Amino acid sequence: MASIFTKIIKGEIPCYKIAENERFFAFLDINPLTKGHTLVIPKQEIDYIYDLDDTTLSDLHLFAKKVAKAIEKTVTCKRIAVAVIGMEVPHAHIHLIPINKESDVLFTNPRAIFSSVEMTALAKEINLKLD
Repeated sequence: MASIFTKIIKGEIPCYKIAENERFFAFLDINPLTKGHTLVIPKQEIDYIYDLDDTTLSDLHLFAKKVAKAIEKTVTCKRIAVAVIGMEVPHAHIHLIPINKESDVLFTNPRAIFSSVEMTALAKEINLKLD
């Protein structure tokens, strides 16, 4: 059975897409910790990030870096936190979370709420700042 992320990649489930190439996909988290919280995934459905082959793993991080730099240009923050938890969806993924303090990255924090209009505009703005 395809993961929810695979369904997003295939367009079966809508998302707020930021970036895509032939191997990777980035989109806004619909339950963000902070404004700009983004998920970066390989298109290949592999459950555990450290089961990715070395080339895919390193290329995933380089793709995430490009996305993180665009987020930094769009959302006011001190850093982009990187989190790999891998328990909630059986598809390798990286969380990019704009933060101003360490506690902003606690997954037990209440989630930020943004309208569909705000999320669409934010995804477009981040996309326009990709190098």
